[in-house]
Amino acid sequence: MSNSSNVAKAMSPQYILDRREAVPQIIGDHTDFLFVCGLAGTSKDIAALTNDADHAFTMAGVMGGAVSVGLGLALAQPHKRVLVATGDGELLMNIGCLATVAVMNPPNLSILCVDNGHYGETGYQKSHTSLGVDLMQMAVGAGIVRTRTVQDAEAIADGASVLREGNGSSFVLMRVAPTDSKSIKRNMNGDACRVRFRKNLLDVNT
Repeated sequence: MSNSSNVAKAMSPQYILDRREAVPQIIGDHTDFLFVCGLAGTSKDIAALTNDADHAFTMAGVMGGAVSVGLGLALAQPHKRVLVATGDGELLMNIGCLATVAVMNPPNLSILCVDNGHYGETGYQKSHTSLGVDLMQMAVGAGIVRTRTVQDAEAIADGASVLREGNGSSFVLMRVAPTDSKSIKRNMNGDACRVRFRKNLLDVNT
């Protein structure tokens, strides 16, 4: 094998992490964050981690909206750490939101994109990231300064620090194997989730 082939192999995306283990590891103490979650997999990941708690807004049926909602929340609550947890398919639906995040640059906003290279909710068809699209590089191009790609266990600690530290918005792409999240019965009523999330936030701020 040529040197160029070795380099290409070393740089090729790896989808090996188990999301059921990696997501809790990279987040750490979930009570440190207000969560806005994308569809399906990441909503299940965060619901399982938090026991479907009131400080997590797990969205349903609003594909492409997670980062925009998280940005608004971060701007409205500058003293709270906001973590958007979303997937590659959901983020691709509204990739322009990364440019707005970079321009506004709230220091309390972090984005975790759990990239399994597939549309897990509709039959595991390959998403664009399986075909060469690099969402971290798109975040860099949008102007987000603090970015990381995590695709093995050794990189999780560094990715965790990026989500929690810094004076500007951050973006972490974590590549995981295309397997299901933990099974959990969560509240699928978007309006009810909004009401309980808002009540929790108002109670904490009182």
